[in-house]
Amino acid sequence: MAAASSLHVAAPAATPRVGSAGPKSASAARSVRVARSGAAARHGGRLTKADAPASEAASKSEGHEVLLFEALREGLMEEMQADPTVCVFGEDVGHYGGSYKVTKGLADMFGDLRVLDTPIAENSFTGMGVGAGMKGLRPVVEGMNMGFLLLAYNQISNNCGMLHYTSGGQFKIPLVIRGPGGVGRQLGAEHSQRLESYFQSIPGLQMVACSTPYNAKGLMKAAIRSENPVVLFEHVLLYNLKEKIPDEEYTLCLEEAEMVRPGEHVTILTYSRMRYHVMQAAKTLVNKGYDPEVIDIRSLKPFDLHTIGNSIKKTHRVLIVEECMRTGGIGASLRSAIIDNFWDYLDAPIMCLSSQDVPTPYAATLEDATVVQPAQIVAAVEQICQ
Repeated sequence: MAAASSLHVAAPAATPRVGSAGPKSASAARSVRVARSGAAARHGGRLTKADAPASEAASKSEGHEVLLFEALREGLMEEMQADPTVCVFGEDVGHYGGSYKVTKGLADMFGDLRVLDTPIAENSFTGMGVGAGMKGLRPVVEGMNMGFLLLAYNQISNNCGMLHYTSGGQFKIPLVIRGPGGVGRQLGAEHSQRLESYFQSIPGLQMVACSTPYNAKGLMKAAIRSENPVVLFEHVLLYNLKEKIPDEEYTLCLEEAEMVRPGEHVTILTYSRMRYHVMQAAKTLVNKGYDPEVIDIRSLKPFDLHTIGNSIKKTHRVLIVEECMRTGGIGASLRSAIIDNFWDYLDAPIMCLSSQDVPTPYAATLEDATVVQPAQIVAAVEQICQ
């Protein structure tokens, strides 16, 4: 029954804006959500490529160049302009502009009530975001560092992940939780955590990870429009990555992987910062005569098993490359899903390269040793393809 489901049908389709950034009536906000739900409903709740105004290929030929943090800001700003129920909570998100400037200038545009600076109390303002979502708002909660959101784990798990189910479908929690994470440059253990594995088992929660300015903006907009609580993982070392994105509005499906490089010999599944380590390794592999297929899985929960499965049926070999921990990480869950669904198509054991199960050291050389490097990826592909 629909009321017993812990997930709502997402509605990430693009819509026209309904006015300026000023206050709107409740009826205007409702009309925005109704218009947004139309295209998704036509496709069973999933945004198709036909719904997006621009394709990823088109983004390379026209548009404007932005850094990844600017792309996130653009997506957030556009949604706040289009829908007066979208608001932002977090530490220093207001006039300071956020720790990585994703919310820079938004307080001046939308006011202190829609871009709310909070005390250093992750459990409190995350819980406030859950309550705001229950009452009809679309809050975006920023964790200054994703590691700090462990303080809000109860609110994320027992509240935003489960309230739709435990209320018998009476409440929806259209909440986005986002912020910087991953291994940075000598940020120390507490600021270099990969929390994907912590959140993946929470029922009712979706997870996506951005890796380019293009998918950062598209995923941000889709996450805000979703009826589900969504965790958007951003990597601290990718904020200054530059790319050309379309001038026109677009969104991306929250449940769809991206084909980064077609190939024939082995399927390499990766996401976030490791996408770039994989592509660096791919250059070496091509020179050695290998033809790897690279997929940025993007959707960490649920996995896009359609795209992944089609690739495995072609290559029959799989390498997973992640920055998450090896024990109980995204790679472990992905490997299990592949074995359950595509065992008959595999010609070699699935290999998974993950970070070491240790707190991230401060020393740069030791920090590098805990994270997968391109040379390890090359060696793994050579082993798989023997």
